[in-house]
Amino acid sequence: MNVPIWLWLTTVGVLLAIILMDLFLVDHHPHKVRLAEAARWVVFYLALAIAFGIGLWMFAGRTPAVEFFAGYVTEYSLSVDNLFIFVIIMAAFRVPERHQHRVLLVGVVIALIMRGVFIALGAAAISAFSWVFYLFAVVLLVTAYRLLRDHSSNDEYKENKALKLLRKVVPVTEEYHEAKITVKIDGKRWVTPMLVVMTAIGTTDLLFALDSIPAIFGLTKEPYLVFSANAFALMGLRQLYFLLGGLLKRLVYLSYGLAVILAFIGVKLVLEALHENELPFINGGNPVPVFEVGIGLSLGIIVGVLAITTVASLLAARRHPEKIDQGGATSGQGAGADGTEA
Repeated sequence: MNVPIWLWLTTVGVLLAIILMDLFLVDHHPHKVRLAEAARWVVFYLALAIAFGIGLWMFAGRTPAVEFFAGYVTEYSLSVDNLFIFVIIMAAFRVPERHQHRVLLVGVVIALIMRGVFIALGAAAISAFSWVFYLFAVVLLVTAYRLLRDHSSNDEYKENKALKLLRKVVPVTEEYHEAKITVKIDGKRWVTPMLVVMTAIGTTDLLFALDSIPAIFGLTKEPYLVFSANAFALMGLRQLYFLLGGLLKRLVYLSYGLAVILAFIGVKLVLEALHENELPFINGGNPVPVFEVGIGLSLGIIVGVLAITTVASLLAARRHPEKIDQGGATSGQGAGADGTEA
């Protein structure tokens, strides 16, 4: 695809308009997001993604559209795993339910900006060095192994370096002041826990981008499609957080499914790297004739693995509900806003 700059600017502009609309409609009167409301927003963002993909099919052809859908499904499924961490963060900082939507929205915007930087760097590296695919493949295979080895969720949240630095640089209040991120007390400007938890959501997502960005580059090399798939997946993630709720604990085999998907894409990247080989110590620096996995087959495998994982998880949860109730994070307990044990 030869994506003109005006299309990039238009896409970013539309995404910003949607985010602002979402912020105004949902947060104009802060409230707890109910299941029905969350479901409507999930359907809305899903419909937007499908409409975008259909538009790609009509104006750019079948291949870019299928690549987008494969990337979108992969990013969305990997993002669902993020929700476990988001639940823990919300509990650790005791975020009031009526303000959780705003926290997620701003956190997602921060995450999208950082992912945009990652995508730009990744695209530049791929265009300059074909061997980067080997590096991406190693990242995905290692992540897949770790998911298989330790598939349990960790109920303890530890602040990352960005948050620790923030607390050292600026004073942070103990209590929330509605949705304000800063407040003036006795003539001194303080940062509220609202800014801290927004930063936590955004910077924590950066860790997940370390595997999700290489994963989608294994499905498409077009930066525009990579960015679009990430944007739609992240935008729909907030409402999915409210919709799924306790269902997250029932997806007991999700990590196994994600491990299979990451391992599959990792192998696919190795095959593509061999097909475009330029390393002198492999086949004398010449391309290696290997089997190439088509994007249609990739999409089918990804959707199939997710379907099997979801069905198997729900069946297991129904047969052994006592095991599900023993694990997972709850929204009422955890550390205080200052990061100490409550």
